[in-house]
Order: sequence, then C-alpha cells, then structure tokens
Amino acid sequence: MSAFMSAFASLVGALADLLQPFFQTASTAAAIVLFTALVRLAVHPLSRAAARGQKARTKLQPQITELRKKHAKNPERMQKALMELHAKEKVSPLSGCLPSLLQMPAFFLLYHLFSSQKIGGDPNSLLGHELFGAPLGERWHDALADGGPFGAQGLVYLALFVIVAAVATFNYGRTKRQMAANPVTPATGPDGQPVPGMGAMTKVMPLMSFLTLFSVAFVPLAAALYIVTSTTWTAIERAYLYRDTPATEAALAPAL
Repeated sequence: MSAFMSAFASLVGALADLLQPFFQTASTAAAIVLFTALVRLAVHPLSRAAARGQKARTKLQPQITELRKKHAKNPERMQKALMELHAKEKVSPLSGCLPSLLQMPAFFLLYHLFSSQKIGGDPNSLLGHELFGAPLGERWHDALADGGPFGAQGLVYLALFVIVAAVATFNYGRTKRQMAANPVTPATGPDGQPVPGMGAMTKVMPLMSFLTLFSVAFVPLAAALYIVTSTTWTAIERAYLYRDTPATEAALAPAL
C-alpha cells in the first residue's frame, strides 16, 4: 500500500506545483481538492453502474414479492425461482453493491494519504503545508488552541463546517421530498424478504450526513478537505443518479 500512497503523494505534489501560480501558499490544499475530484470522476462509471443495478433490482420487486407469496411455504423453491428470475432478467442480486465496493480501495488510499504522518517511513510532505495559516497536518483542537474558533485557523474549519452542514441539509431535504413524492412501502432484499430495520434506516439515513461534521473536527485538515470534497461530490452525484428512484430504494444504495 505504501507504494500506491507514495505514487499518489507524488501526483498531488506535482499538481500542487502546477497550481502554485494561482493559489500561492494554498496550492497544496487546492491540489488535494482537485485530486479528490479527479479520482471521483475516474470512478464515476462505477457509480453509474451501481445506480443502474439498483434501479434494475427495484423494477424486479413486484415480481419478487409475487414469488415470495407463491412459494412462502417452500423456501427452496422460492430461492430457485428467484435465481431463475434474476437470470432471465440478467440482473445480479449484487448489481447495486459490487460496483460501489470496487471503489472502496481508492477511497481508503486517499484517506490514509491525507491523514498519515508518514508515507513509506518518510514524513508526509503534503501535511507540511498550510491553508490560510492552518497547517494541513493539524486538527481543529489545534486551531482552537491557537486563536480560538474565530481565529485565522478556526475560520478555516468554520468554513468547512458550513459546507458540510449545507450538504447534509441538502441530502436531508432531498430525501424528504422523495419520500413525500413516493409513499414508502416495505422494502425487500434480493430474496424478497423484508429488509430488517429498513423503516428505521430510512428515517436515520438523511441524518447520517451530519456525522461528517465530527469527522472534519477530528482528522487532520488535509483529510478534512478530502472528506468535504468527497462528501459534496457524493451528494451531487447521488442527487443526479437516483433522481427518479424512490427514497426507500435510494437508501439501500451504498453511499461512498
């Protein structure tokens, strides 16, 4: 993994050099934001595949429900019928999840790249830069100790908190509108059985975005920039890809 992190670090460093004439001392922070966006753009086809898979599974739900009722007393026959249905419609039970899982290694590497103090045994040079006076390697509590919440460093975090809160509010409002336009029906999994706790999850999912506020407060500023950029991208991407998907089904789609 250190080899990949070193390669990523070199790419971000080269990008920072290109941006230096435009962003001066904030070029490394700008490079982190831009590099994160480029990675998200590169894996966007996987997000589209996940959305297509989720929508395909959603269309099968009425047929799955009928098969579940028809073979309620014969689980083995029901499983066989479900497999035949998926094969006939050319829809994999994992079609909505697998593409999202394939994205995870890239996001895992990026997070560690922007939060690790050392890469391959050497100090992480990316964390040695600043954004408007706030060191990329320090955390919010360091900013509070140096000028308080409204000091130069504290204002950087305040801006990030405002962005995260705005994105979380956008997600919450979008989900509420979807639920109002598409009355919630009991959600079912690939086997046609009701998803345990789906009702509670549907209510809690919109609020999960607000937990990002805690992540931003406790990770190094470089990692916070990555999280804010990725979270914002995800919100916009999901709003587009799942714009015609009922809220209950959209909640089942993995979010990264």
